[in-house]
Amino acid sequence: MSEEKKGFFGRLVSGLTKTRENMVAGINSVFSGFSSIDDDFYEELEEILIMSDIGVKTTMEIIEDLKEKVKENKIKEPEACREFLISSIEEQMNLGENAYDFENKQSVVLVIGVNGVGKTTSVGKLSGQLKNSGKKVIMAAADTFRAAATEQLKEWSNRAGVDIVAAGEGADPGSVIFDAIASAKANNADVLICDTAGRLHNKKNLMEELKKINRIIDREMGDCHRENLIVLDATTGQNALAQARQFMEAADITGVILTKMDGTAKGGIAVAIQSELGIPVKYIGVGEQIDDLQKFNSHDFVTALFEKNE
Repeated sequence: MSEEKKGFFGRLVSGLTKTRENMVAGINSVFSGFSSIDDDFYEELEEILIMSDIGVKTTMEIIEDLKEKVKENKIKEPEACREFLISSIEEQMNLGENAYDFENKQSVVLVIGVNGVGKTTSVGKLSGQLKNSGKKVIMAAADTFRAAATEQLKEWSNRAGVDIVAAGEGADPGSVIFDAIASAKANNADVLICDTAGRLHNKKNLMEELKKINRIIDREMGDCHRENLIVLDATTGQNALAQARQFMEAADITGVILTKMDGTAKGGIAVAIQSELGIPVKYIGVGEQIDDLQKFNSHDFVTALFEKNE
């Protein structure tokens, strides 16, 4: 494992501390508290998984998969099926290759989500990481309903050394996107990352606005790779799923940025999102630093969560 990879993994282990203390401690108590595998054993496991925000549907699938594996392998001791439970959790998150094609193609990345989830910060961190990997990046400050969002993004552009296209508060977000695309073309940028407004209380207008932005991108830069990332706050648990479903009505969501994983004891939401929505978690936030936004890897996630030795 490279030093950089070790650093990422160490921060992931640290960031999942609250979830590990909650979910994994509960699972361990079930394994140590039962001498045989029976209905009560499965019910206890089920309750712990649901309480960790893995969700009812996903939990049922994990338990059914575990039951099959226990039967196939003729397992009698609870402790002996631990690895099968871990692999079942990993399988629920593994939707094949978590593609990061946009990093290697001319791309427009639309970042959406409600206010307060860490959307603007995620745009800044992602822009900085792409710049550090040698990409020419331009940011578009299309959340024109919050002056603070534009100012925050300008700070990130200075910190990361990335160009930004912005307008005054109340400006038309579509016109900001239009100008940003023109700038991306003129400067031969590799990636254009667009921050957008997140006012779910005004849902109809917000969704129409997103559709308009999508039409502008399709018209002005239709031959580029498209990525629509929704930012979800892990601390909101099942509410994050509801937010994602609403935004899926207005945009073709290609991935999730899951923030504040270090602040929740219910990190099972990372499993539920991928299993129930069929959308891969592509980035996971486990801290405040620019490097604390990491590419998501289901194997690394369960290894860090259960503190398994590689």
